[in-house]
This record gives sequence, C-alpha cells and structure tokens, in this order.
Amino acid sequence: MSKQKQASLLVQGYEVVIGFETHAQLATNSKIFSRAATAFGAEPNTQACAVDLALPGTLPVMNRAAVEHAIRFGLAVGSHVAEQSVFARKNYFYPDLPKGYQISQFEIPVVQGGEVSFYLGDEKKTVRLVRAHLEEDAGKSLHEDFIGQSGIDLNRAGTPLLEIVTEPDIRSSAEAVAYAKELHKIVTWIGICDGNMQEGSFRCDANVSVRKPGEPLGTRREIKNLNSFKFMQQAIDYEVRWQIEQLEDGYEIQQATVLFDPDTGETRAMRTKEDAADYRYFPDPDLPPLVIARSWVDEVKAAMPELPRAMAERLVADYGLPEYDATTLTQSPAMAAYFEVAAKASGQAKMASNWIMGEVSRRLNNEEKDIAQVPVSADTLAALLKRIADGTVSNNAAKQVMDALWSGEGQDVDAVIEAKGLKQMNDSGALEAIIDEVMAANAPMVEQFRAGKDKAFNALVGLVMKASKGKANPQQVNDVLRQKLG
Repeated sequence: MSKQKQASLLVQGYEVVIGFETHAQLATNSKIFSRAATAFGAEPNTQACAVDLALPGTLPVMNRAAVEHAIRFGLAVGSHVAEQSVFARKNYFYPDLPKGYQISQFEIPVVQGGEVSFYLGDEKKTVRLVRAHLEEDAGKSLHEDFIGQSGIDLNRAGTPLLEIVTEPDIRSSAEAVAYAKELHKIVTWIGICDGNMQEGSFRCDANVSVRKPGEPLGTRREIKNLNSFKFMQQAIDYEVRWQIEQLEDGYEIQQATVLFDPDTGETRAMRTKEDAADYRYFPDPDLPPLVIARSWVDEVKAAMPELPRAMAERLVADYGLPEYDATTLTQSPAMAAYFEVAAKASGQAKMASNWIMGEVSRRLNNEEKDIAQVPVSADTLAALLKRIADGTVSNNAAKQVMDALWSGEGQDVDAVIEAKGLKQMNDSGALEAIIDEVMAANAPMVEQFRAGKDKAFNALVGLVMKASKGKANPQQVNDVLRQKLG
C-alpha cells in the first residue's frame, strides 16, 4: 500500500478498527423453536405461544427452514457449514426475556469462516467473517405509552435470527457502510431476510476502537442497533472522534455498550459491556446437537441463485460493462433481470446500463419506488434505445418519449415519437438550408469563428438546433457546419 493511501486511513494519527455484528431476521413463517407466527405489526402479545412465554413443561423444537436459511448464507459467503453444531444458553436477566436466558450458539456455530467482498470506489475490499450462528430474538420493552411504567411485547420473542460476526477488518465508516450494504444485498438476494431495517429485520452493531499504527488493538465500544446506513456512518464518525479526544486528553477508554441518538448526533453509554464469561454459556440440555448431512447442503447449493458478485463479473465479461456499472445493476435480482432484457433486446448494453442507472433510477427514486414497480417494461426501453441508436430521436427527445411512456400516455415507442413530432431531421438538404440561413443571419459570429474563437462555433450550433426545433441530429449539425465554415 502506498504511503499516501496508508495515511488516508488514519484519523488524527490514529487507525480506526471496526468489527461488525449483524442480526438478520430469517424469513420463516414461524419462530425458531415454536409454531407461533413471525408476521410484523400484530397486536402486542398475540403471537407468543407457551414456548415463547417459557411456561413450565414446554420444550423447544428446531425450525428446519431456519437451518436451511443458515446453510444458504454459508454457501453464499464461502463459509464452512458445520456438520454438527451446538445450541447454548446465554444467561442474562431482562424483563423481555421470559426464560432468563436466550438460546444461541457459542463454541460451535453452524456457519464458520467465510468472507464478504465489495468495492469502495474502485478499490476491492474483503472483510473476513468469524461465524454466523442461529439464535432466538428477545421480546421488546415499550416505554413510550406508559406513564412511569414499561410494557412488554413478546411477539418478537423466539423469532429466528442469524447473527453474522466479522473479524475487526474494517478501517473507516465509509468501509463499514459499504460492507453493511453488501451484506444486506446478499441476505435479501438469496431470500433469507427481507432486509427491512425500519422494522428491525436487519440490525447492525459496530464494535469501534482506535489505536496508534502498530500498537495492539484498543478498547472497543459497541454501538447497538444501527438501523439505517446514514445513521451508521454518523454514529461511527462521532464515536471515532470521541475516542480520539478521550485518549488525547489522557483518559482511558472503558469497554461499553452505547446507543446512537440521531437527534443529537452523539453516542451515549448504555451499560458496561459484558464478556462471554458474564453470560455463563453452557449447552442447552433441551436441544440435541444440530446435525447437517452433506446431502442436504448439496441440495441447498443446487437450488441457489446466481450470486450478485458472480453476476457482476458475468455482466462485465458478457456485455463489456465497467465494474461500477455491473456492481450497480446487481443491487437486486429484479434490476439485473431488467438490464439483461433491455440489453439483449436493444443490442445496446452500455446505453441500457446508462439509462437504467440514470433516467430510470432517477424517476423511481423521485417516486420512492423500486425497480419491480417500474411502469416502462424492459422491452419498451429497448425499443426506445434502438431509436436513439439508429438516429430516429436524439437523447433529449428520447427523454421526452420516456416522460410519455412513464405517465402512461402510450406504450408504443414509435407511436409516441410520431404523435409528439420528435423524429430527428435526417434530410441533409433541409439541414444545409437551415445552416445557410443561420450563417447568413449571423455573419459576425461566422467571422469570429474563422478568427479562431471556438465559442462562436458552439453558439452557431445552438442557433441551428433552435432553428430546427431540436430535430436536427447534433452530430450531423457539427459535421455539416464545420464543412461549410471551412
């Protein structure tokens, strides 16, 4: 790494070290150890059965779909899927944890190792994973609607989670956000999590520390429950600055769990951080070891979709796209599929990429829609791209056609072009006549160009385009005008 790049990783002379723990809520119909439903938004305590409430005599039974989701994730990130893993009891006491412990995995998780690769600008980054383990979610304490009291909603208790833990490989808030976005893309792409951060389906905790280059790892503070990429970056940036200020003022960093307040833009300590010993892990006596046959892993692998990173590499190879385009177009399976149809049908892969990343995405963002709700089909977009490529319409006129298609004025590209009179002028005789008129009416400007002033040429092009009501082909105007000006 160059000295310049190495220096850019330092903040006020300190190296930032970040590790991530992400809880992905698995997209199963029932909970991890019971048959209770997992749907979001039900009335409090209407989706908590006897097992979730930890009533005497109840026993957990493993949800097969949750295990399959864990296998899918392991395959997607190149992990080892353990032939045998063990569930443990993680003991802590909180009002929304009825059993007084959480069933999780500790020493032998189901998914071991693996990595997540992504691009930060033009630079490829890779974050190593330690593990991904299955566990149950806790309930939820509600403080807002009760005066001097708290309410307990156990609908979420027992919801299946996959906790994904990284090595401390991340070196900036920008890198942290890029990693989180890539992980979010993976879990939604393979269908194991809906990724809804507002509803808590994808929750990130960032372990942040700082150190002088070459020194041992500093004391980390864990920022809990970061539920938006924007807040994630703000929280980490604030925490880094705070830790550096503390160290520069001669204080030691105390290990702690902190929360980010979006209103103040600050992190604040919630409690001192527990270590594994504080949780008194031991194997759950009610659950036998989880045994996964190789044949089951092979079955899941055979049904896996093409992964986003592999698809991006294929788009570069098959369509000659830049890496940036391929990465952007593989944000979701729907966007990638839309691109491939438009590119194949039009024969204009780069133009299709530009339009999808530009005009189509801009319009969808303005209306807060995703690609699945696009009102212009990929085949219709392809027809429009063909008309740009063959010179029937200019790029600007094509945007007017897209306005009509988008608003539902029509779905036939040629009919819209005809109805709106947007066809480019391809009659060279008519164009020459317009250019002759413009040159005759603007003789001083012609002389300025011949005297070496290039700005005059651009002005003459603009006048010709105006005289043609925008229907002249801009390249043809340039060529013919230069020829006539000598």
